Parts: sequence; C-alpha cells; structure tokens
Amino acid sequence: MDNYDAFLDKKIHVGCDSGFEPTWIPDMLFGFQKSLSEWSIHKGRSSIFADCGLGKTPMQLVWAENVAKHTEGRVLVLTPLAVSFQTVREGEKFGVEVTHRREGIQKKDRIVVTNYERLHYFNPDDFQGVVCDESSILKNFDGATKAAVTDFMRKRPYRLLCTATAAPNDYIELGTSSEALGEMGFTDMLGRFFKKIEKTLSRKDEHRGGIYRFRGHAERDFWRWVCSWARALRRPSDLGFADAGFSLPKLEVNEHKVTARNAPAGAFFDMPATNLHEQRQELRRTIEDRCEQAAALINAHSAPAVAWCYLNDEGKLLESLIPGAVEVAGSDTEDFKESVFRDFAEGRTRVIVTKPKIGGFGLNWQHCAHQTFFPSHSYEQYYQSVRRCWRYGQKNPVTVDIITTDGQENVLQSLKRKSEAAEKMFDWLVALMRNELRITRQDKYTEKEEIPSWL
Repeated sequence: MDNYDAFLDKKIHVGCDSGFEPTWIPDMLFGFQKSLSEWSIHKGRSSIFADCGLGKTPMQLVWAENVAKHTEGRVLVLTPLAVSFQTVREGEKFGVEVTHRREGIQKKDRIVVTNYERLHYFNPDDFQGVVCDESSILKNFDGATKAAVTDFMRKRPYRLLCTATAAPNDYIELGTSSEALGEMGFTDMLGRFFKKIEKTLSRKDEHRGGIYRFRGHAERDFWRWVCSWARALRRPSDLGFADAGFSLPKLEVNEHKVTARNAPAGAFFDMPATNLHEQRQELRRTIEDRCEQAAALINAHSAPAVAWCYLNDEGKLLESLIPGAVEVAGSDTEDFKESVFRDFAEGRTRVIVTKPKIGGFGLNWQHCAHQTFFPSHSYEQYYQSVRRCWRYGQKNPVTVDIITTDGQENVLQSLKRKSEAAEKMFDWLVALMRNELRITRQDKYTEKEEIPSWL
C-alpha cells in the first residue's frame, strides 16, 4: 500500500524549489512574515496571497534584498500607480535601500521600484529578480501590457507575485500566475485539471476559447498544486500564528437604493436590468440620482472619504457636488495622480473621487473610514477598493455605502456569488497549506498552535 501511495504521489504535479538559503530576515518582522519571507526565498519563484494590511511590502522587500545580495545583481519591484512612494517609505523603515525610477536605471541601483505602466523603460537583462506587487491588477491591463510583464518576468531567475486577491471568481486565472512563475503553463494546466464545457465567442472568455470546469476529482489536486508555489492567508492564524494585533474593526455595509426620477422609455416603473446593455443604460439614466445620494452621505460629515465611480460623468459630477473633493481620472498625468493620492494619504485632501481600476490597488488609506460605492460585476475591484481603508492597521469602524437602483439588483447578486467563490478558494488554499505545515512542524518560525486533525 505504501508503494502504491508513493506511486500516486509521483503523479501529482507540484512546484519545484529554485531558490536559496536566506541570509537576512529582520527581527522587526512578525513571525508569520518571517516564515513567509523565508519560504519565498527558498522557493525562488512563488506567490504570496496575503490579505490587505498583513505586510506584503516588507516581505517582498526582504525577498528583494536577499536576491540582490545572493546574485550581486538588481531587483525590479513593479507596483500599481502611486504605490511606489509607499514602497520607498517601507524600505526606509526596514533599512532596505529602494530607489524609485521612472525612465530606466542608474549604475549603483540595487532595488528599483517603478509603476507597471513604465516597464518599457527597463531592460530585463539588468535584473536578476522581479517582484509584481498587487499582481492581480494585471487582469486590468490591455493584452500588450500584460504580455510585456509576463515576458519580462519569464526571463528572470527569481520571481515573486504578491496580491490579496489571486483569482476570486475565476480559478483558471491562476494559470496566468503559474505561467509567469515558470510553473505549469496555462494551456497545460487547463488540460490537466479542467474540462471545457461550453464554447463561447464573448470577449470575456476569448483568451480561453471556452468555459471550463474541474475534471472529475481534480479539484483537490489542483489546489494542492497551487499550494506548492503559493501561500495564502487572511490572518496570521492561517499559518499557525497568534492573531494578536491583527483584528479588523467593524465593517458596516449599507445599501442605499435610489429611485430614478424617470422610468425607462416605454415603462411605468423600474425593472431589474437583465443584460449588460440594459445595465449600462440604467447607469447612464441614474447618474444624477446616484451621485446626489453619494454626495449627501459624504457631505454629512467632515472626515476623510473616498467616492468610487465607474463613469467619467460620475466622477465629474461627484467632484462638483462635494466641496473640497479632488477627482483622479484616467486622462490625468501620472504626476498629478501620484500627487493627489499622496495628498489624500497624508491628510491634505479630505475627499478623493476616482475609479477602482485607478486607485483601488495597493494604496494604504487607513486614515479614512468612509467610502461610497457604485457596484459593478467586478468582485475583485469591490474587494480591493474596500480594503484600501478596511485593513489591518485601521483603528476605526469602516462604513461602505453602496448606492444602487432597482435595476441594479442583478449586479448585487453577482457580487454576492463571487464573494462566496472567493471564500471557497481561500478555504481550500488555507486548509491544504495548514495540512502541509503539520508535516513540517520543525519550521523555526512556527511555534504556535496545533493544527486540527480534521484539516
């Protein structure tokens, strides 16, 4: 029986180690951060899926410093827009010299941070390692940018992906991360773990050529494979550490359903929008109603606030309705965006108006405890946007006011379904990861609680 188990074990596809023994793990890291940093350095090419506020930036800087020392070369850290200055600031705390560059390197640079949008100014041959901060943002870029990042990483011996939401409602998107790390290719992953159940010509599934589901009993093997090159945690106890100091404050989500001034053409009252075209019409028809409700909620107090929007007309109207608000739009220059984000983070601007795809990733806004939100089908954008404020380190209860209409009922239901899918993904990853930790209990950073036998 033991021989047969060994035979089956050889058939399971898992990631391989391509790293080295770390030479520097700073004492100021928490125990779970030390454990993850050491693991990622040993792996060489890996992903850390850690919730917002758990310290992905210091962990990736420790990884970068070890790679730079080991290779006597450089490491490039790619971040979302305006997150670079936060990375430099975190480096100063931990004694890691990080240089922000926008148009290429200089001779003495070791660890360089830049925005994803400026990758074309850098030569991959100048770097031994690459970090993708908030790597899930890659899905928001166009095909050319995403391909450029993947190609840049593919040529580097050491790679690290860090994000809070790996693929909350689409498991096979994890194949993009796997391929970037040099693990199983995207197509190979589909063939091994998934079966095509429907052919589609929609743009959403165009890159896959269809819709897939897990093969037979492949789901557990799939998550075991992901676990071999990724670590996931929502709280320190997911790795067997104490949660002391990592308790989230209360999150209050309020739904405000506004009634449109005018019913849709040819109707006496609002009905739920049944397709994307109707949902877009509903958004356009109710811009004033929704923006006035959001402005009223924000103007009712003097504390910092974020007003999330999706349409350009929403952003302009919100800025005009909220005294002192500053809008960050896609057409603004990078310098302007970074300046406004910094002013908001440092308290010089009370209210910021922007889209989730612009400011929803990577920024730390623990000083702010109020958001207004117009819902969309993107669970990831909703999750990331809320987590700019509701994150470890936030000292106050956080209020999120979701402003919707009768016609948007289906959109809210979609968000709830995707939230459940995200929970399932993390449950699988955490359970399998904890099971593995039970075997490697000799880990010097894991002196904590016993893993239950049923996991």
